[in-house]
Amino acid sequence: MTSANMTFPPDSAREPEVPRELGKALDEVCAAAGLDPRGAKLLRFVNNGVFLLRTAPVVVRVVLTSSLAYRADNVVEAARWLTERGMPSVRLLPGLRQPVRAGGYVATVWEEVPDTGTPPTGYDLGTLLRSLHALEIPPSVGEWQPVADARRRLAEGEHELDPRDRDFLKRHCDSVERRLEELEFALPRGTVHGDAHLGNVIIGPEGPVLCDFDSLCAGPPEWDLTPMAVGYLRLGRSPEAYRQLVAAYGFDVVAWEGFPVLRDLRELKITVSVLPVLGSNPSLAGELRKRLRSMRERDFTVRWTPYR
Repeated sequence: MTSANMTFPPDSAREPEVPRELGKALDEVCAAAGLDPRGAKLLRFVNNGVFLLRTAPVVVRVVLTSSLAYRADNVVEAARWLTERGMPSVRLLPGLRQPVRAGGYVATVWEEVPDTGTPPTGYDLGTLLRSLHALEIPPSVGEWQPVADARRRLAEGEHELDPRDRDFLKRHCDSVERRLEELEFALPRGTVHGDAHLGNVIIGPEGPVLCDFDSLCAGPPEWDLTPMAVGYLRLGRSPEAYRQLVAAYGFDVVAWEGFPVLRDLRELKITVSVLPVLGSNPSLAGELRKRLRSMRERDFTVRWTPYR
């Protein structure tokens, strides 16, 4: 969470490479929360604009797409629930009504977890997931809706697509959904993170903690083991990290007969994730085209590059 893609100059909340709208969002959210955005460091710019403030040990996550704004309320409830149960996870900034709404923007504000510089391992993630999956399902958590968010992002960003790509993705959503309905899962249903990969683990002073609760829900634990598998199979991540995950968790989702369906779902979701912000972040277009071509051709040998 504290490794930056870019840093803003001390007298500004933004720089030319960042869309003016994103800087405006940060300014308005910080004004509403009584925080100073000057010198903020942009950590991530895909579905959320994630900033580390220079003037306080605080991280601000601004929702960038209106169709996903509802998730901020869910994130706040999930974070509080995890804190109450002692789960090693990031903490909301206390003393602030959350989510923060200002000028049409929605954001959540967090205590910074100082990054020790130690990279997380598959063992760290596997251990965190075992703890998460052992918790009871919270009464307020939503049900796993595996394709719903992909359809929302496609609807919001389809004007950025060639009609042939749009039609392919709509058909692919239908196909994946049908195959999911036929799956019989091996593990008991539980509370799942929904986007479990090493990028959502921070090694803080007190050990590894889990972050990013946008997708927390009640569903199949197999889904939480899929991102790391797809990471090494499609994105060129270390296979050793996945082996560590399997060793720590005790289940190899790749060896499970239902994995091809979850792989297609994961690849679909991480591909369409950028559609709502493609117009404001056109540098993503080349990677999107590569992914769509390999998906259409069912070519699993093509290595993808993470969106930046």
